[in-house]
Order: sequence, then structure tokens, then C-alpha cells
Amino acid sequence: MTSKPPDHLRIDRQATPIGEALIVTDEDGYLRALDWTDHEARMLQLLRRQYRSLAPEPGTAPRTVKTHLRHYFDGDLSALGEIAWRTGGTPFQRAMWTALTRIPAGSTLSYGALAAQLGCPTAVRAVGAANGANPISVVVPCHRVIGSDGTLTGYGGGIDRKRWLLEHEGATFRGAPLQASQRPR
Repeated sequence: MTSKPPDHLRIDRQATPIGEALIVTDEDGYLRALDWTDHEARMLQLLRRQYRSLAPEPGTAPRTVKTHLRHYFDGDLSALGEIAWRTGGTPFQRAMWTALTRIPAGSTLSYGALAAQLGCPTAVRAVGAANGANPISVVVPCHRVIGSDGTLTGYGGGIDRKRWLLEHEGATFRGAPLQASQRPR
């Protein structure tokens, strides 16, 4: 989903089982970024790439965005699909991010399979780069992309969060489940 660049961005925070989320929305209430407080610098860098000098100011995210996020973390995996979002980015990035939203909760795809779905089977690295530049964690579910051998690969929010999200959704992947002491906070 894309649109004209926003005039204003606001940033809010919300507690989740895997740490405090940063929620960036625009003046129309669209989600523009979602990341974690321990990765705020990375999120701000992604926002600068898309919106130049426009920086988020403290503000309140729309209640519906926060409610749908809470429902997702409470177990309603379909709640993410109710959150309206918009991004900047290149046409390829936007196509890739939209494709991510078509990976059902509880499912995963490899980078190669995602590249093939996009009609660019040799663009595995470009898919990986676009996945890494995704500013809207969880809602645009880049965590559902894993290695071709079924193992977990990098995730901007940290591999333990990726594992938690996939376990939460009931996805199958290779790797040991998180122990209670490893769970992100």
C-alpha cells in the first residue's frame, strides 16, 4: 500500500509480550512503521530513507491500531489484517512488502520462493534486502520469511523475537524452541 508522503508522523509505544513496540502513524491514522524500542535507531534510519527529513513526534496512535496489535498478541492471528498501513519505498520494495502480507499466519516462505512468487526467481538477494528494509514489523510479516533449509535467518527485531512470533503463530521451522529464559522482554 502506498500513497503520497505523509505531512506528519507521530510515534507511540505499546507493551507486548516481546518488548515495547514503537508505533509510527501518519495524520490519517495509517501505520507507517512498527519496531521495538531496543531497535529505535534502526527504525528511524528506515523512516529517513523513505520520508527524508520527516521525523516522528510524540503522539497517540489510533486506538484501532493498538487494539488490533493487542488482539494479535493475545492470540487472534487475523487481527493484523485489520490494520491499515502505507509505506514509501521503491516499487519493488512495496510489491515485496505487499507479498509478505499474503503469507498466512502459521506459514513461512523461503526467500527463493518469495522471489519466484514475485516473478523474479533470481532476485533472492533483492528480496532479502527489501525484507530487511521493511519498516512495518509484524503487520507486514517479514518474520515469516526463513532460509530455504527451514532455518531461521536474520530479523531486524532480533532472532529471538522472530522465533517467538513464529511459535506464536504455530509455524514450522528448524531450530530449537525458545526457553523461558530466552524469551524477549
